Amino acid sequence: MSLSSEQCRSDTLGDEKFIDAEIDNIPLPATPSRSRRAQIFLGASLVLLALNLRPLFSSLGALLPEVIRSQGLSPSAASAITTLPVLCLGLFAPTAPLLARRFGAERTILGFMAALAVGTVARGFGGTPELIAGTLLSGAAIAIINVLLPGLIKRDFPQRTGLMAGLYTMALCAGAAMAAGLSIPLERLFDSWGLALGVWAIPVILAIVCWMPQVPPKRPASHPGRPIVRGLWRCPLAWQVTIFMVLQSMLSFTVFGWLAPILRDRGMHADLAGIVVSVSVMAQTVACLFAPMIAAGLRDQRWLSVIVVVLAVGGFMGCLFAPLSSIWYWAVLQGIGQGALTSVALTLIVLRSENAYVAAELSSMVQGVGYGAGATGPLLVGVLHGWSGGFGAVGALFLLAGALAIYVGMRAGRAMYVKGTVYEIRVRERLTTGLAR
Repeated sequence: MSLSSEQCRSDTLGDEKFIDAEIDNIPLPATPSRSRRAQIFLGASLVLLALNLRPLFSSLGALLPEVIRSQGLSPSAASAITTLPVLCLGLFAPTAPLLARRFGAERTILGFMAALAVGTVARGFGGTPELIAGTLLSGAAIAIINVLLPGLIKRDFPQRTGLMAGLYTMALCAGAAMAAGLSIPLERLFDSWGLALGVWAIPVILAIVCWMPQVPPKRPASHPGRPIVRGLWRCPLAWQVTIFMVLQSMLSFTVFGWLAPILRDRGMHADLAGIVVSVSVMAQTVACLFAPMIAAGLRDQRWLSVIVVVLAVGGFMGCLFAPLSSIWYWAVLQGIGQGALTSVALTLIVLRSENAYVAAELSSMVQGVGYGAGATGPLLVGVLHGWSGGFGAVGALFLLAGALAIYVGMRAGRAMYVKGTVYEIRVRERLTTGLAR
């Protein structure tokens, strides 16, 4: 039940007082007014950040057979390496809101973009220890940035949420496509899979330079409290959005990490397999641009969720079992479905949130659990391949995941807000103000 300011309920917990108030009565953090040019530059900077959040995954997937041969890795070890960066997304995502409250979202993003650059360079040294260490550092950095960007979109582009969510997810897919398509040629150019991985630090550095003007010189003194959101972990709708993310990330990161090896195992040349994956991921960029705008314009997103799951899983089945002569059709279909599925899952974070505070906390929950549990996708593919000697069992796995995603998507797509309460802790007054819907 929503309470007006005259109907506030006061409770005592220890020596701190909690007061429930109408959400509209509490100001969001002040953001400086921007000219149209500054707003466009901010949007472009956000897109450039997103462009660097997926090459970590697809570049390694494209070069995985070379890494296995060079380092003498077993199938289980190769599976662990492809799972490691996705697992990092789940392990480190919950820390993002804490870091943002302490240092500010913009400054936190800048620091972890620098960490991403260092981790990417470390992967370029071409040894297994450096690959693992660089992947861990880069995965942790991407986890933090992943969580914070949707909150910034909600805060800074409240009237253009669909457009910015589309550009954001489009950039994610475009970065993955570039890495999938160019990593094999780069390996041939440098005669080193390590350098082909390390070269992706260059666009990261460019993004850092563009993001630096967005970082305020210091945290605004006018914001007296530290907002904390509670109650999301007890909200069924929040869990439905989260499980939807789990299932889409299982499929998404399997495509990034294993589609090229799957095609090569079916007899396709390495260069052509990389190009097929790149084309598939490029098809994702088109869907990523339009799907969030479609989702934001609908009354609810239930049937849209069903459609995109069917397209993504159906295209993946075609890549697994259909004749290679038809692979381009299935790769493009999978790309359109996967791009729409990924962007709808991310857009639901914004659409199910009533304000930027809740969006940031829901993003932490959805991406922390979603990517952490979603890491089982690439891991299970490797385990099933090692157990069966082929990829046939993978089809049954993802048919099951698709069926579950359809059910959960129908629930997560309902036109509702998650139930989260925002508390503003005033340190000097020992007063915490709760913001209830």
